Amino acid sequence: MMFLQSDFNFLLNGCTSFKQIKQVHAQLLHRGLDQCCYLLAKLVRTLSKLGVPMDAYSRPVFERVTSPNPFLWTAMIRGYSLQDGCLSQSVGFYCRMRRAGSRPLSFTFSALFKTCGAVKEMGLGRQIHAQTILVGGFVSDLYVGNTLMDMYVKCGVLGCARRVFDEMPERDVVSWTELIVAHAKGGDMELAEDLFGELPVKDKVAWTAMVTGYAQNARPREALYIFERMKNAGVLTDEVTLISVISACAQLGVSRYANSVRVVAETSGFGACESVLVGSALVDMYSKCGSVDVAFEVFEKMKQRNVYSYSSMIAGFAMHGRAHAAIQLFHDMVKLEIKPNHVTFIGVLTACSHASLVEQGRQVFASMEKHYGVAPSVEHYTCIVDLLGRAGRLEEALKVIETMPMEPNGGVWGALLGACRRLKNPSIARHAANHLFELEPNAIGNYMLLSNIYASAGMWDGVSEVRKLMRERGLKKNLGYSWIEAENGEIHQFSSGDTIHPMYTEIKRALEDLLNRLKAHNGYLPKLDSVVYDLSDDEKKRLLMTHSEKLALVYGLITIDGGCTIKIMKNLRICEDCHVVMCGASKITGREIIIRDNMRFHHFCDGKCSCGDFW
Repeated sequence: MMFLQSDFNFLLNGCTSFKQIKQVHAQLLHRGLDQCCYLLAKLVRTLSKLGVPMDAYSRPVFERVTSPNPFLWTAMIRGYSLQDGCLSQSVGFYCRMRRAGSRPLSFTFSALFKTCGAVKEMGLGRQIHAQTILVGGFVSDLYVGNTLMDMYVKCGVLGCARRVFDEMPERDVVSWTELIVAHAKGGDMELAEDLFGELPVKDKVAWTAMVTGYAQNARPREALYIFERMKNAGVLTDEVTLISVISACAQLGVSRYANSVRVVAETSGFGACESVLVGSALVDMYSKCGSVDVAFEVFEKMKQRNVYSYSSMIAGFAMHGRAHAAIQLFHDMVKLEIKPNHVTFIGVLTACSHASLVEQGRQVFASMEKHYGVAPSVEHYTCIVDLLGRAGRLEEALKVIETMPMEPNGGVWGALLGACRRLKNPSIARHAANHLFELEPNAIGNYMLLSNIYASAGMWDGVSEVRKLMRERGLKKNLGYSWIEAENGEIHQFSSGDTIHPMYTEIKRALEDLLNRLKAHNGYLPKLDSVVYDLSDDEKKRLLMTHSEKLALVYGLITIDGGCTIKIMKNLRICEDCHVVMCGASKITGREIIIRDNMRFHHFCDGKCSCGDFW
């Protein structure tokens, strides 16, 4: 009998189709093993694994068993728990199991907790939690504790998950990592860091959870610091870790880290040639670090490319103002029969928008669903509104919004408001802003943009009205700051009006000299309407002079070798006055200047910008 059981177990392990399972089951019946709970539990698990509906086969098999053991009961409970919409049947079998006097196993509860977590049934999950206590013997079970904690995390009740964790007599790295990931996803990196610090043995998963957490919470420097600690601890890197680190580098936008991470990827066997995931992430990273040519080199070296690779490169070309290159790459991928997705079209439409290619943008938008089966989403309508707005067609853009098949979101109205800024149209701007104030009442950028539009039009009563609304809602303007990478790789950050930099005296003197040269050679006059405050002209000039990107530029001119491009990153949109200064500075210094603001890249060369003043 034991030989037959092991033999049948081996056969069931090898089953890959429903037909094969039925053949093995027929042999079980022929051998008189229709009451062997051990083999029937294995049969049910195999059927579940292949997705065979429980009611169609497993349940009739189970109902013929006179005395099911805990393993067979658990196989049925787990089988139902794995099928969508079958939580009630799973719980029903648990209740029958208890009434039959059969004691649950740890796997019984873990299956129920996983199902409750998957469908976010916290109330039922708590009842089952109580069962683990009432039945007894499961409070100290590590596996049950981990799945219970996971259930509370998925239901969004971190407090209960933490209580379970604190009360567990034994924990493993899964227990710690589960909670670390939960706090990281919730944005509480301080608690995640505390847990990580207490973790006795840190494995690759735990390190990666911290790197990913910081990257996803827009704290790239901390992500890179944790990654350095991970390397120093001798922990090996995998694709998941690398993609998170690459994301952090993309956020920071500096070459030193980008190049070093690329080296780590290649030496770990996950370079662009070996991994399409890492390769696509590297393309995105280099694009966001201002090195779109390097991004394209990486793209071309990739042995395998998919829709994500192409979408990343198209987006890279788009954000750098290379619209024709983006569109050509789109046509290339279509010829190769790589089907574009919704992200691809966002990249192509953005490229058309940034280059004011209205008709091409219209054609691409019209082809999405007709030729590629991609229904336009609200993000694609945002691109079209942005495209029309940049081209000066505000009324047409407003009509698109009013006839959209879905409710316009903040992105759509924000695109229209941004276009009103450049075209100085306070009427439509007010209409767009009213919608934004309802949709995004705490997004201060919308208030600042409307205030700026009013200020440009000399409508100071409107400026006062917006500022009053901001005060009533307790909103404060985000501090503008810029950062630049020195030749030694060190990052220097400047805030607007910054006077604490060690080289401030030299920077101030050099900035005054630069502005005087611009005035003498280019006829530069400060764009006073870039200041949204009702101040004297002298005060406006003083504020404009201390914008963070100007300070970063002059630091770069002083310290970075004359043959090198100056790359500056900024957290807010570059103002019109700074844009004019960068254009002029690129001409009189002969330096290429690249600025990444929160909207796009600006390549300044010989007095011109890649955006063509469409920003």
